[in-house]
Amino acid sequence: MSLDETKALVLFSGGQDSTVALAWALERFAHVETIGFDYGQRHAIELDARRTVRAGIATIKETWRARLGADHTMTLGGFARTALTGDQPIREKPGALPSTFVPGRNLLFFLHAAIKAHETGAKHLVGGMCETDYSGYPDCRDDTLKALQVALNLGMDARFVIETPLMWIDKAATWRLANELGGRALVDLVLEETHTCYLGERGKRHAWGYGCGDCPACRLRAHGYESWAGA
Repeated sequence: MSLDETKALVLFSGGQDSTVALAWALERFAHVETIGFDYGQRHAIELDARRTVRAGIATIKETWRARLGADHTMTLGGFARTALTGDQPIREKPGALPSTFVPGRNLLFFLHAAIKAHETGAKHLVGGMCETDYSGYPDCRDDTLKALQVALNLGMDARFVIETPLMWIDKAATWRLANELGGRALVDLVLEETHTCYLGERGKRHAWGYGCGDCPACRLRAHGYESWAGA
């Protein structure tokens, strides 16, 4: 199948990393669409954040507004009950997978993204996955996504390219990249409108944005912001 080199589809959750990945794609590709998933996540408030962030990012640069295409949303079920899809406590134990790990989540996300890209002709599948400082999810690793790219291309007789612009940078560098891509306007959009907290908490505004301040996602975001802002 022939895919368009100028088109990208971004896996867009409404969180910090996927927002920076979306900005990265808007800088590089002529037409960029987004796809998001309702999978029964505990922090379903991120689905509301998606709409606000998409609207905001289109105002930062005229070129971004012109390149930003359609948004697609899908409802997926059948995931295991974990601390991210149920009311289990969030725990981190050395040597074990985090209780927030949802087995197969990113694998299914990319599969459904590839199905949509096959339909629209987008060659590039863009995700905000990172294994430099992350929650320890094996489906965020570079090796996993490289293997998945091979499987998708073989299974669909296509030549998709999975792009992960944040894979080898930490959260401080992600804030730096946001500033480089969209200046203070993008940094402020990430601070005010994106959602990363696993508990779906938006009642308290911290220096780094909204969240509970205690879950692993909030701690990573806070540490990265403090390292970048204090540099």
